Amino acid sequence: MKVWYDACTGKHIRYGVAIGKELKKQGHEFIFTTREHPDTLPLAKILGENPLVIGKYNPSTLTSRLQESAQRIIEFSKMFQSEKPSIAIAHQSVELCRTAFGLGIPIFLTADTPHALAVNRLTIPFAHTVLISEALPKSFTKTYCAQRVVSFKGVDEVAWIQGFKPTLMPKLKKPLIVLRQIETKAAYAKGKDDNTKTLAQKLSGLGSVYVLERYSSNETAYNRKTVFKDSANLVANADLVVSYGGTISREAALQGIPSIAISDMAKTNVNTYLAKKGFPLFITTEDKVWGLAEKYIGKKFDVASKLIELESPVQVISSLIKDVKF
Repeated sequence: MKVWYDACTGKHIRYGVAIGKELKKQGHEFIFTTREHPDTLPLAKILGENPLVIGKYNPSTLTSRLQESAQRIIEFSKMFQSEKPSIAIAHQSVELCRTAFGLGIPIFLTADTPHALAVNRLTIPFAHTVLISEALPKSFTKTYCAQRVVSFKGVDEVAWIQGFKPTLMPKLKKPLIVLRQIETKAAYAKGKDDNTKTLAQKLSGLGSVYVLERYSSNETAYNRKTVFKDSANLVANADLVVSYGGTISREAALQGIPSIAISDMAKTNVNTYLAKKGFPLFITTEDKVWGLAEKYIGKKFDVASKLIELESPVQVISSLIKDVKF
């Protein structure tokens, strides 16, 4: 079977690698595509992957977003003009969904962000099957007219954290704090204040702060510029993670690293789910970060047994595509 996966962000790259590894092991042909994006190509290189690069991410204006998306769809349609994939899989790639739907290819989606209204409207209605964490309410996918919904016992990040073996980094004199910037150019973050730099200055009183910026190569590590880092590996070496984003918070918590998720978008279903299961993920507001940081910095949690109990979505996807009738 020929399976196509399209990755639009760094998280999608990580997801695609995990899915591709499993499917290739089963003998399927795996087509891996991505776009130019601050996280995609650098992470793919670190992971030893060489996906086909189709188009780029250009969020400067609504027009640029639309035009780049339309161009990707055109390129994909040309790419599959003579021979189509049997199945298309994505973590809500708009271009994959529109192309696959137009070409009559069954679509399997993973989704975990009910607040991402635009991408949900542009992807979920096209899917043959939507795979979601049991943490998410059924109303989430029902709102977007999902045809078939399958839930799993876990969160998306389990796909690449189970069995993950991080590379150890040299220890610093001070505790390492990884701070992730808010996703300023995402549609759902429009109008949100970016207080990353102010927070970094405050947290520097507790340790060495590594600021992971979203759309710039000017990441700052211990007051100097550095190269792109694999976030899952970086947080495994951290003493504390503070984030305006969800993925890195969950990557840290699933590895037993105390993680503080902040902003009004942090109290998501999947974050709350992990916190209730005893993973060290603490949801709060900016004004309460310091107290939690002082309390938990350097306190690594043993979550190995809890992680094993969770279900990997990769295995679920692998089982689901076997049942597709062509």
